Amino acid sequence: MQRPLIALQNRLLVSLPADDTALLAPHLTAVELERGRLLYDPGDRIDTVYFPHDGVISLMTLMENGAAIESATIGREGALGLHAAVTPRQSMSRAIVQTPLRASRISAAQLHDAWARSARLRELVERHSEALFGHAMQSVGCNALHSVEARFCRWLLTCHDRISSDTIALTQEFLADMLGVQRTTVTAVARSLQGKNVIRYRRGVVDIIDRSALETLACECYGVIHRNYERLLPARG
Repeated sequence: MQRPLIALQNRLLVSLPADDTALLAPHLTAVELERGRLLYDPGDRIDTVYFPHDGVISLMTLMENGAAIESATIGREGALGLHAAVTPRQSMSRAIVQTPLRASRISAAQLHDAWARSARLRELVERHSEALFGHAMQSVGCNALHSVEARFCRWLLTCHDRISSDTIALTQEFLADMLGVQRTTVTAVARSLQGKNVIRYRRGVVDIIDRSALETLACECYGVIHRNYERLLPARG
């Protein structure tokens, strides 16, 4: 679905000075994308850049046997494909819409033209790349060292930060892929959290009931990643 440009909530776009915003605004188009929409597979040329306003994009690392695990998420704090502003790029991961997404998109070529004319935009691209790399690196350690429950709580918090609702629509299969575990494990962990009155779990839907409890149960990686984004991409107008 394509609509006129919507009110900006994306942190990168909001942070741009008026002159830099003017370089991008004529080329930004608002889109609403359904959950599960495939945006890029590994090796695909990145020809469109997405700035989320509400919703989550997952970056999935794929194995030859078809197994996959989430390496990072992108929401209103960042953009998908932003590094293509510098030079033509190919995607290194699968990018898939994790929750219903409202975003602004722009062609990589048009973004490159603006990048070449804006020092502020060049700085944002560099800082965002560093933050996203740190996110992915932290996820490597998290996936290897932390319990499924702690990672599930971290993941729910990360998702909650990027949407305007306490209800997250997700399938068991999608959750299993995100966490790199069997669907039965997802069910067991979700039921455990429900028993602690932290979430309400229904088929395909998670309702966050007690965010503070989620923060207590989540691993340290949620805070590390959050602080890294705040340091590299501080909110400013």
